[in-house]
Amino acid sequence: MPLQLDPTFYQSLDQTGRPLAGMWVCSGSPLVAEICAGAGLDWILVDAEHSPNGLESILAQLQAIHGYPVQVMVRPPVNDTVVIKQYLDLGVQNLLIPMVNSGTEAAAAVAAVRYPPHGVRGVGSALARASRWNRVPDYLAEAAGTVSVTVQIESAAAVDAVEEILAVDGVDGIFLGPSDLAASMGLLGQQEHPQVRDAVEHCIKAATAAGKPAGVNAFNPDTARAYLDAGTSFVLVGADVAMLARGSEALASQFVRPSEGAVKASY
Repeated sequence: MPLQLDPTFYQSLDQTGRPLAGMWVCSGSPLVAEICAGAGLDWILVDAEHSPNGLESILAQLQAIHGYPVQVMVRPPVNDTVVIKQYLDLGVQNLLIPMVNSGTEAAAAVAAVRYPPHGVRGVGSALARASRWNRVPDYLAEAAGTVSVTVQIESAAAVDAVEEILAVDGVDGIFLGPSDLAASMGLLGQQEHPQVRDAVEHCIKAATAAGKPAGVNAFNPDTARAYLDAGTSFVLVGADVAMLARGSEALASQFVRPSEGAVKASY
């Protein structure tokens, strides 16, 4: 039975005609991923760089999310040809590649998602969910059109090279990571610093000039709106684990009271 794959993230962005709002899914739980997928957001980012996600848990989350009207992007832990090949074969269609600092590194990410002679992706479609085990007609010939590549700009070096990165054929968009960018600028933990925000807005302008979308991570609602006003096309505005942490802390603050007359331990 012939099958058809979903549109890519950027095809969806073009069809929607407005900025897309999404959230991180970092728990590694298919159940949590499914809950988030049905929330009404435009997209979900399943993270494997800073989260306890392996191939099996990513596969389970893709299956849990599938069928909901939401785009899913997956971030591998590293810009590595073998890791990217495994993610693609699982059926990941939208990749966010971390720590891309040059045009050369961006080109390597693009090569990893394309079959020869245009890239270096290993051929295993008959064994892979990507092609639905060869139930997708002409998968090998059409595979490049079913995958999007977003590269992450999260260092001062990447900001300096942003025009070079954007010029790489096959880079569909960039995503700004203010936290790592701040750290690379000697401003650890200060992602709201004016210098960091200026660097982010510089990259957004460069993407606009190159005719490619830019996204950004911004948990502060005012900052997210400011970046949207500056021309960003997609944002991440929260994370499952952060929402659970803050929500459970709020419950504890509201309902847990020290016992009257309790004796404090002294050490």
